[in-house]
Amino acid sequence: MSANPMLTADEAAELLHLNVKRVQSLARAGKLPAARVGRKWLFRRDELERRLGHAAGPLSTVTLTISARNRLRGTVAQLNVDGLMAEVVMRIGDQELVSVITRSSAVRLGLKVGDEVLAVIKSTEIMIGKEGVE
Repeated sequence: MSANPMLTADEAAELLHLNVKRVQSLARAGKLPAARVGRKWLFRRDELERRLGHAAGPLSTVTLTISARNRLRGTVAQLNVDGLMAEVVMRIGDQELVSVITRSSAVRLGLKVGDEVLAVIKSTEIMIGKEGVE
């Protein structure tokens, strides 16, 4: 493994997409596993990645059972991550579906272009339109 197994607070904050002060606060409160060395916090990369779900294994080994009936299977065609949000463009047949999710959700899911994913639609209202009809 070429990556350093121990991370500084700054590196942990980058990995977790959090402010460094928030990471230090979570470590002090015991909510994030860390070791204090002098005045610095050190974090185990593998433990943080495990908590993010990176080490959970391939999605194909996981069964997804949910109550929502409106599910569309597709492929991630584009992934635009900016700040706290991520825009996911799914290709479903010859159509595209766009979803905006949190960056942390995209990271937790390990999303990348080409991944097979499910769009789960849970809505109280769906409108149907037809061109040329007033």
